[in-house]
Amino acid sequence: MKTAFPRRAGLAALTLWLALCMIGVFTSLGKAKPAYEKLQDGDLIFQESNSPQSLAIKLATKSQYSHCGIIFKEGSEYYVSEAVQPVQTIPLKEWIERGVQQRYVVKRLKNADTVLTPAIVAEMKRIARSFEGAPYDIYFEWSDTAMYCSEFVWKIYNRAAGIEITPLRKMKEFNLNNPLVKFELIKRYGQDIPYEQLAVAPSDILHSPLLETVEE
Repeated sequence: MKTAFPRRAGLAALTLWLALCMIGVFTSLGKAKPAYEKLQDGDLIFQESNSPQSLAIKLATKSQYSHCGIIFKEGSEYYVSEAVQPVQTIPLKEWIERGVQQRYVVKRLKNADTVLTPAIVAEMKRIARSFEGAPYDIYFEWSDTAMYCSEFVWKIYNRAAGIEITPLRKMKEFNLNNPLVKFELIKRYGQDIPYEQLAVAPSDILHSPLLETVEE
């Protein structure tokens, strides 16, 4: 009896320790899941794209992130509306998995609770749907016939909520001196590169002072 009791006590302690460890594991797993309950309609999400032009965009904008979209909720599910080829809406989980190492950042308008009313959100969704099927704009022109990702986001916020989420910039203001960036520009425009053309980059929106980080 003198030797059995410590052994039982040791087993009991080991069992308790394992139970506590499992509780910790399940708790941490619960926290590790994407915090979808934090997300709201109109949140902006950014990732490093696997597209062929991603590196050139990162070099021209000096940013890790080369693609962005808008999060919307339908029922209990979250989706991302984005301008790719073509403009589309896909499940949030699928969007995240498509990015490099599944890294992403979610940003939100600082006064979203007062500005993004149900009526404004409904209008944002309507505008996003109206662009669906439009081709991706490889020339980064400021028209509605084709659309690139940050243009898509900018126009939805501007037209639905009257917000200029970040100032537009002339193309010549980006870092165009890198050889890869120059190569991509000449491939698309030849020698007639539209340096005065207005544009907006994912990084411009990402660093907008109107936004705050929700998830990273």
